[in-house]
Amino acid sequence: MEYFKFRRKHLYCEDVKVKDLADKYGTPLYVYSYRNILGRFNQLKKEFSRIRALICYSAKANSNLSVLKALIKEGAGLDIVSGGELYRAKRCGCPAKKIVYASVGKIEEEIKEAVNSGILMFNVESVPELERINHLAQKLKRKARVAIRINPDISPGTHKYITTGKKETKFGVEIDTAKRIFLNRNKYKSIVFSGIHIHIGSQITELAPFVKAIKKVNRLIGQLKEDNVRLEYLNIGGGLGIDYGIRPAKTAKEFAGAVMPLLKGTGLKIILEPGRFITGNAGILVSKVIYLKENSAKKFVVVDAAMNDFIRPSLYGAAHRIIPVRLRAMSHDLKAKQADVVGPVCESGDFLGKNVKISVGQGDYLAVLDTGAYGYSMASNYNSRLKPAEVLVKNNKAYLVTERQSYQDLVRKEIII
Repeated sequence: MEYFKFRRKHLYCEDVKVKDLADKYGTPLYVYSYRNILGRFNQLKKEFSRIRALICYSAKANSNLSVLKALIKEGAGLDIVSGGELYRAKRCGCPAKKIVYASVGKIEEEIKEAVNSGILMFNVESVPELERINHLAQKLKRKARVAIRINPDISPGTHKYITTGKKETKFGVEIDTAKRIFLNRNKYKSIVFSGIHIHIGSQITELAPFVKAIKKVNRLIGQLKEDNVRLEYLNIGGGLGIDYGIRPAKTAKEFAGAVMPLLKGTGLKIILEPGRFITGNAGILVSKVIYLKENSAKKFVVVDAAMNDFIRPSLYGAAHRIIPVRLRAMSHDLKAKQADVVGPVCESGDFLGKNVKISVGQGDYLAVLDTGAYGYSMASNYNSRLKPAEVLVKNNKAYLVTERQSYQDLVRKEIII
């Protein structure tokens, strides 16, 4: 988290004091560093510049319009997985020819909108989906470009909920199925078969799974060439992990060093779909301490952020560093204690951290680190709680990029009968 530093005992995001943001905008509050986001994107861009790879940021990681716009201006495309993300991409001015569209369950309306928008390609995940895209494109009198998503049956060594490259998961098709699709490509009159896609999981901290998956796909590419199947793109997906302060992750340079030799020999244009790698370390969730509580078994720091604001700890058992926004002078009352940091939601699974050693008092602000990916984008209104605000900091200026919900927003679409 290069742009989150302590100065004179206060946590800063770039050149803005985090406490001032919490005082002004309230809590819970997501705070993102503009320079952190672009810095991570440009690391990948630099390392893959020799093959001029198209980097399609994975919008699901953090789909804030201002974050997307910043990356698009820097040259990024977008990896989308829903009609809503396509709408966001268009709102931000992302060129259609830089949009790739995955998802195992694209519905007719989403497919038609994407075909009419002229996106670069669909990442197709099943034969029925391919047939539906072909049928709809034919009705629209358009050609739809597709890549077939391969499930290489490789374990990425990550949490089972974010493992996507094993055959037991719902994603992609097996290699033999993909081969049959390509060999029977002429039956799909409204499809242009443009490439192959893989994505084996998320928060992958080792390079071996990527290498193994690409080698498998390269063998398929070689076999297809022998059968006179000509492709244009190889999309190697995303999944490169980040350092959450517990387990070291690989750098962009290390990642490129491992996979580039395998990509050069394909003769294909390369697409990457990083998400967490770009925004994960670029954000924090700021929360206020409501109460300090203890019983005979445990100490608790009760804060105003909850699992509805940030679900990763509850859903994945994810461990995030939690620190005070202001380092106070030590006293007996503020001696660092080991406690669970918990929220107000009525679930025992509502926690932001377990057995966290922290020194705080009632009314202090805490920061949950590395929450720039899969934080706000997975937030909900559970317990009728309002979604938090989001702020993007650029040098010494802070911009409110999502307003905090109001109670009126909460019920706006509901109808009393």
